[in-house]
Amino acid sequence: MKTFPKNILIFAALLAIAAQTTAFAAANPAKWQKQMAVFEEQDRANPPAQNGVLFLGSSSIRLWKTLAEDFPGVPVLNRGFGGSQIPDSIYYFDQLVMPSKPRLIVFFAGGNDINAGDTAEEVAANFREFCAKVHNALPKTRVIFISLPLVESRWKHRAETALANTYVSAFCHSDPRLTYVDMNSVILTPDGKARPEYYRADKLHMNADGYAVWTKVLRPLVK
Repeated sequence: MKTFPKNILIFAALLAIAAQTTAFAAANPAKWQKQMAVFEEQDRANPPAQNGVLFLGSSSIRLWKTLAEDFPGVPVLNRGFGGSQIPDSIYYFDQLVMPSKPRLIVFFAGGNDINAGDTAEEVAANFREFCAKVHNALPKTRVIFISLPLVESRWKHRAETALANTYVSAFCHSDPRLTYVDMNSVILTPDGKARPEYYRADKLHMNADGYAVWTKVLRPLVK
């Protein structure tokens, strides 16, 4: 077995710690303390159903106001917080996930991470860490990852976003508890451009028609 000098091993360990610290620093989880307090108060006032479906992630989840109507008969809980990155959901896992102990998590995050400078590899690694945290606490819980969108407002990140989707898709195919949902194939035009009719004026967040598309794709999976 090949061995490495002690100083190289120490340096590698420091790099790993620095990478994790950088991810959390970029995500800046401290700024979400007030939002977490709001979620905690909501859970105290109206305890969430157990073993239901948790929608978790950034603003496209937060702005999805019709979940109950879109998935009738399914106990759904929205824990989206706009601007969040994947490390935020890792950091606040106990506040976001454990109160409802969901049987299924529909997860949408990572676009803000890339926009803030994360690489595709970092996004995929953070998603793997999130899933490890989920399955350590809730071994049978399924996770659906909604693909990162190739939107006009973030066109300069298109290549990195597509690569992150490729990495996450490969990871999801390695575990039957994980599902990768390619929304770009139904949201984009045949030549790969974003359909403006599905987006708000900011060209980033979806309108009601865009959410209708998401609902149609997810409904067979959200059970």
